[in-house]
Amino acid sequence: MGRDHDAVRHALGRVGVWTFGFDGRAAAAVADDVRAIEGMGYGALWIPEGSGSADVLTQLSWLLASTERLTVASGIANVTARAPEVLARGAALLADAYPERVVLGVGIGHEYSTEHRGIAWGRPLMRMGAYLDGMDGAEAASPRLLAALGDGMLRLSAARALGAHTYFVPVAHTARARDALGAEPVLAVEQGVILTEDVAVARMAARAWAVHYLELPNYANNWRRLGFDDVDVVGGGSDRLLEVAFAWGVDAIVERVRGHLAAGADHVCIQVIGSADPDEDVAALRALAPALLSV
Repeated sequence: MGRDHDAVRHALGRVGVWTFGFDGRAAAAVADDVRAIEGMGYGALWIPEGSGSADVLTQLSWLLASTERLTVASGIANVTARAPEVLARGAALLADAYPERVVLGVGIGHEYSTEHRGIAWGRPLMRMGAYLDGMDGAEAASPRLLAALGDGMLRLSAARALGAHTYFVPVAHTARARDALGAEPVLAVEQGVILTEDVAVARMAARAWAVHYLELPNYANNWRRLGFDDVDVVGGGSDRLLEVAFAWGVDAIVERVRGHLAAGADHVCIQVIGSADPDEDVAALRALAPALLSV
């Protein structure tokens, strides 16, 4: 394995956290939350750059300043949010200030968010390649992964980054992604989890969360490539889809994380869903930590 790839694996650890919970939250509360997550022993914390999020470089810098050893990662820095040289130099500064604690996830985003910024959506692979050219031209380097679902973007992740970050995928996709990437690149997989053991409650939470994502062509098409049909990807997803997309109950969550690792993931970042209360999410992460961190 390459030294840079192994450094990212080491920085992320086997199990981390992925959260939207900081969006709109006061800075002091975010600092308390991230220190609590660090204290639980998780290896890394992933944050998004969605429509309701602050600038991801600003968020990453606050998380780094608020902690001592936790690795922070962007899931993802959207290529339409800033010029490539700005992202490259900003991430390089953070990596220099906080060695071995920053992993930059970079993604092409979605059609609706891209067009909202006045950019035509077409040819995402070509646009991503051009953006990476711009980052490389800035002569400022930091460890980066690419958000990827399809084989084309996965192959680009292997060629132009240290690996891939996948999101809202089953274990079967992890195996497929590892085949597309090859052995050396890093594969970091997000996994949605729900603490309850109640199947009906869990499915309701999962369906409410999934409905927005399944309206997005890249996610719906990814499920179709995995053998799910149109019935599975409408109305928040069929029971069949939800059961492989999410895990609920402590034992099932642990087994799902193990499944991703066995299928080729280097790192699995769990996202607690089903609650609008960040304090409840932190409590769920604390309850899961003893079982997950021994995987």
